[in-house]
Amino acid sequence: MSKGGKTRQRIVAEAATLFNERGFEGGSMTDLMKATGLEKGGIYRHFSSKEALALAAFDFAWQTATQVHMHDLDLLPNSVDKLKRLIANLVERRPSVPGGCPLLNTAIDADDGNRRLRERALRALRQWQDVLSEIIKGGLERKEIRSDVDPKKLATLIIGSLEGALMVSRLERNRDALLGAQAHLGSYLDSEVKATQCKKS
Repeated sequence: MSKGGKTRQRIVAEAATLFNERGFEGGSMTDLMKATGLEKGGIYRHFSSKEALALAAFDFAWQTATQVHMHDLDLLPNSVDKLKRLIANLVERRPSVPGGCPLLNTAIDADDGNRRLRERALRALRQWQDVLSEIIKGGLERKEIRSDVDPKKLATLIIGSLEGALMVSRLERNRDALLGAQAHLGSYLDSEVKATQCKKS
């Protein structure tokens, strides 16, 4: 990678932490200059605007979060076990970008503000729904999951439960809500999602 490419990558990584912790409006150019050690012109040499940098920073933060969510999923052949592992990854493992879930943070931060950031967060949500839906569809095809399960609805239920629990856990500054959501979802997957023959095996 070229020197310019490495500098751009470093700017994005620092901005990802800053925006994920403070939001788009809360992360000033002064803060970015301090975090990167660059002057404003040095940052704008790589990005046309603060918004362009924020979009790249969100993509970086979401990519790192997705890698955590997907950790070791390929090692599990059963779709229900994959869903449980994904849930456990979100509850038990921490992304390398501080500040919590970038999807939750950006969705709240940009809901009444930056339209392009909101669209980027919505796209990330759709991608996450698609990943979960594909796991569920694979389980339906292999008859690991009950035939009456709707992939999109189950994916949305899992995401909504985890993101809601994450918000509560952050406000209460403990992990009780997250652990409770993990336990509830695990029980739900076993009792309402897993196919009958899989329950007996």
